[in-house]
Amino acid sequence: MSGQPITELSTRAREVFRAVVESYLGSGAPIGSRTISKLAGLNLSPASIRNVMQDLEELGLLAAPHTSAGRMPTELGLRLFVDGMMQASEPSAEERAAIEGRLSGSGPIEEALAATTSALSGLSACAGIVLVPKREPVLRQFGFVPLSRSQALAVLVGADGTVENRVVDLPPDLPPSALAEAANYMSERLSGLTLSQAQLRLEGEIGRGRAALDAAAGELVARGLAIWSRDGTARPVLIVRGQANLIDAAAAADLERVRQLLDELESKQEIARLLDGAREGQGMKIFIGSENKLFSLSGSSVIAAPYHDASGQVVGVVGVIGPTRLNYARVVPMVDFTAQALTRLMA
Repeated sequence: MSGQPITELSTRAREVFRAVVESYLGSGAPIGSRTISKLAGLNLSPASIRNVMQDLEELGLLAAPHTSAGRMPTELGLRLFVDGMMQASEPSAEERAAIEGRLSGSGPIEEALAATTSALSGLSACAGIVLVPKREPVLRQFGFVPLSRSQALAVLVGADGTVENRVVDLPPDLPPSALAEAANYMSERLSGLTLSQAQLRLEGEIGRGRAALDAAAGELVARGLAIWSRDGTARPVLIVRGQANLIDAAAAADLERVRQLLDELESKQEIARLLDGAREGQGMKIFIGSENKLFSLSGSSVIAAPYHDASGQVVGVVGVIGPTRLNYARVVPMVDFTAQALTRLMA
């Protein structure tokens, strides 16, 4: 394949190439020379257009999926178009209002991120994704609810109002009073601390013999803190919204690709790692098809942009996942605006 820049194509080749790409992005279908010849502004015969399309195919920018089916851009062609020819259209006032309207509210930051991602998904007709800032919750209250003789449900309430539950294995022959004793100790002595700070305080107080806990309750507290810390580190802090947008009329002809994409979206750990790489840059990241190994099988595109906190540090990434034929000129600025809105939220 050729890496020829768009500036090295003739004016005629650029016009035909643009017509093929824009038609494909709008319909998802190949386009023939006769159809292109009828477009306004192209004063070329079908025969001339066929010759140009053949040249573009030899350059690796167009492909013919079937004999006499017309041409469509390759992934290389889409990359060339996005980098050198695309004329971006800024989000409308209504679109900006729809995104910013989801940022209001006094609930946990994750709720605002999820709501904003849903808005972005609906406006772009893609699946919306956001990588949540990696931060330890500040603890406010704890509780233990017995499930059986060997397990209990540990309930953590964060200072921001979030509530998380974990199943904890109980030490053998744990007296019923130990659950209340452990919960009271955690709420009284560990409230206002992060998980790591709470673990250090517990270890210090037990080491100095100052923990007002018997051995059974102390072990239960340690298990509760350990399981929250382990899960918080391992789980992907990723929110995905709008998967149903990926199943449209055009996708019906390629259900296997859609099924593969939906399967890939279930692998949140892998997507989180992909987006985490976008933290390294300050600007937009666009992955088209096989440029990104994770979505190479489904032939999907990812558009992602980092957002920052008040100090200017990158704390998360927001974006969309959709078919390679998505409307880049409209969606790229929309993702960028959403990242700017989230930056204002985090300030």
